[in-house]
Amino acid sequence: MPYVVTEWLGEHTELPEDLTAEQLAADLVRVGLEEEAIHGTDVTGPVVVGRVVAMTPEPQKNGKTINWCQVDVGEHNAVENVGTDDERRVPRGIVCGAHNFVVGDEVVVALPGAVLPGPFPIASRKTYGHVSDGMICSARELGLGQDHEGIIVLEKHGFSAELGHDLTPGSDAIALLGLGQKVLEINVTPDRGYCFSYRGVAREFSHSTGARFTDPGLPSALGAPLPAPTPDGFPVEVSDDAPIYGQVGCDRFVTRVVRGIDPAAVSPQWMQRRLTLSGMRPISLPVDVSNYVMLDLGQPTHCYDLARLEAPIVVRRARAGERLVTLDDVDRVLDPEDLLITASPDLADGDEGTHVIGLAGVMGGASTEVSPATTDVLVEAAHFDPVTIARTARRHKLASEASKRFERGVDPQLAPVAAQRVVDLLVEYGGGTVDPAVSDLDRTTAPAPILFPVAEAERLTGVAYPPERVGELLALIGCGVENSGERGVLRVVPPSWRPDLTTPADLVEEVARLDGYDNIPTLLPPSPAGTGLTPAQRGRRTVARALADAGFVEVLTYPFVADAQLDALLIDADDPRRRAVRLVNPLSDEQSAMRTSLLVTLLQAVRRNVGRGLADVAVVEQGLVTRPGAGALTAPSLPGGARPTEEQLAALEAALPDQPRHVAGVLAGEHVPTGWWGGGRRADWADAVEAVRVVAETLRVPVVVAADPDERPFHPGRCARVTLTDGTLVGHAGELHPQVVENLDLPARTVAFELDLDVLLDAAPAEPVEATPVSAFPAAKEDVALVVDDAVPAADVRAAVARGAGELLEDLRLFDVFTGPQVGEGKKSLAFSLRLRAADRTLTAEDIVRVREGVVSAAAEAVGAALRA
Repeated sequence: MPYVVTEWLGEHTELPEDLTAEQLAADLVRVGLEEEAIHGTDVTGPVVVGRVVAMTPEPQKNGKTINWCQVDVGEHNAVENVGTDDERRVPRGIVCGAHNFVVGDEVVVALPGAVLPGPFPIASRKTYGHVSDGMICSARELGLGQDHEGIIVLEKHGFSAELGHDLTPGSDAIALLGLGQKVLEINVTPDRGYCFSYRGVAREFSHSTGARFTDPGLPSALGAPLPAPTPDGFPVEVSDDAPIYGQVGCDRFVTRVVRGIDPAAVSPQWMQRRLTLSGMRPISLPVDVSNYVMLDLGQPTHCYDLARLEAPIVVRRARAGERLVTLDDVDRVLDPEDLLITASPDLADGDEGTHVIGLAGVMGGASTEVSPATTDVLVEAAHFDPVTIARTARRHKLASEASKRFERGVDPQLAPVAAQRVVDLLVEYGGGTVDPAVSDLDRTTAPAPILFPVAEAERLTGVAYPPERVGELLALIGCGVENSGERGVLRVVPPSWRPDLTTPADLVEEVARLDGYDNIPTLLPPSPAGTGLTPAQRGRRTVARALADAGFVEVLTYPFVADAQLDALLIDADDPRRRAVRLVNPLSDEQSAMRTSLLVTLLQAVRRNVGRGLADVAVVEQGLVTRPGAGALTAPSLPGGARPTEEQLAALEAALPDQPRHVAGVLAGEHVPTGWWGGGRRADWADAVEAVRVVAETLRVPVVVAADPDERPFHPGRCARVTLTDGTLVGHAGELHPQVVENLDLPARTVAFELDLDVLLDAAPAEPVEATPVSAFPAAKEDVALVVDDAVPAADVRAAVARGAGELLEDLRLFDVFTGPQVGEGKKSLAFSLRLRAADRTLTAEDIVRVREGVVSAAAEAVGAALRA
């Protein structure tokens, strides 16, 4: 996001003398520019101006020559003969390895106690046979750029007393270089790309505070008329035979030529400092000037080495097989949608635009890069289609500073002004000469007028804005406002720098923003009768609460998976869960498919928690899984800029894969913790089955639980299959397979469950729960132990016991399972506790005997059970 240097901002708008970064942030927030961060300086003093009064070169044994310097730092000079009548201040002795300065030069000196970026504390230290009492600084050492070839000589970097700079020895160099400034970083919404410039931010500050604003993007701000295009201007052609959405990729292209630039010329220190504080690295004079103008006006420009360029320039789409090495030294394969800047080395053969020299609006090519030997440059300032630039930047994963601005919309009227600014700065600081040839290919169109009903502002905001106020605010942002001839309707022409203003709603947003969001009343709209949560929504929330009450923690995992994750769960190759929807543009190449099971991602979350030391885990998740059918899914390609037809929408709906909502949980480690009360209990398969029963009973859906030895990722002997009473599969629960536990580094005997929540919700009764009267009569308790074959499921026995107990049964619980010689080989004893109660009387001994006999009879008939002796 853009950085705002207060000093730079003040060139375009009046700022209070005591303005702080915090106050600036508050002022900009009022007009919708949010504060991202406030960055402070990395340099602390004392850092002062020093004058070199003596310098002695001293060759060293290692072949290096150092300079033993005496530097006058004014009041910070060293004290000699302390405590005597001859006490006096003398220049400080400093060892310096640079050789780009002479006696009499003013330099920047970091004294002992200063801290430079790194952090690098400065102290007196012995080196090369001297005690160096400070450090003479380079630009890189102060965080002002990457230049480390020599120290900063203030006069050579544009500082002088004639310009009002205080170069007195001992004066504060932090203030002189602007190192003490705080820099505000702001967050700009995508529709307001003009705020990616000091021009735009200054305009918004003016809107917020009423401060005077001087627009640097107008030709009048240059101080001289813009030169008109000439017949001998550098030839430029636009040949776009495949525009995106019918919008030609380039509608303006301005070129200027500057010759005779001094290759050794460096950017002035003030420019380097501003670029650095704004988050950009100074590189060379042409590049720095181009970046400076871009940050100032919002118009990206580019400088080409004219000696490496062949006329004419052709702006066109890429051809199959073309490549380009961009300025970041990456060899890129170009796409037919990419808009290119090309030159014409083979013009003699009649073939123009064969030499690709840049990705338009994104990044230039290395073949025409400005080098240290460049003396003649071609300056480009163009306007490109935002959609084209955005697609190219994302396709090549190349988010440059230029593309950030072009894809958000650049003022098409800025190009000639920006080009002139670049030319003026190159002449001033590079010693170049302006070539009178000017080219300006201009095919831009004026913004379309908007018919704006004034009452629309009140309808959308609830604030009754007077028509005069609406017109005043729209004119403030640069709109042309006039009566349309229709009562209550204005004809509004947006300014060229606001391509986002295309509808009346956009204008309402501007009115509300500039008048103040705090002037919009806060009103709670009435809730329409008869609406609320759907039965499915209520069911899902009830299930979530019930599982939380049962001790689970609800989590949310990302729905993206990899094939390796299914391998870890031992999912067979022909399992339907292997058939997944593949993502064309995944966030990660390692997770390129949509999950077909919640356990795939939920177990990864458990693995992560266990790996961080949380051994006892009980987590649950509700979420969608994607289950494509056996056939191929082909979604129709819909046109942009038009509403799809009903047939197209139906085809799109038909192409969507099934996405049922599941609920899954995992328990690992201790389910009942160990404490002063005694030992705990590890989670086992029964806890997973109990969680399934919690879900089913919450939704009032009866389910059947039976063994299932073939379901992965579960243990073949400790897995339960859960179905509805009609046999519809709901899910599975039980202990995970030991190999799965090992693959995922989980605690031994981790258990899990996964249910199709949509199936349960569809089977849930729609009628509300009716409260039953609470009996005032006492309950009777009876225990029954039944012996059955070891292969008989306990659930079948329990169902038979409940059926035999009849209507007097209030609660039934299995409390013991016993095997041993006492019950016989291949047998087991199941002990049930029954609580009996009648609604209208106290139960007699005869009632309890009848229930007991009914239980034994029903169990014997259903599962061959016998009463344990």
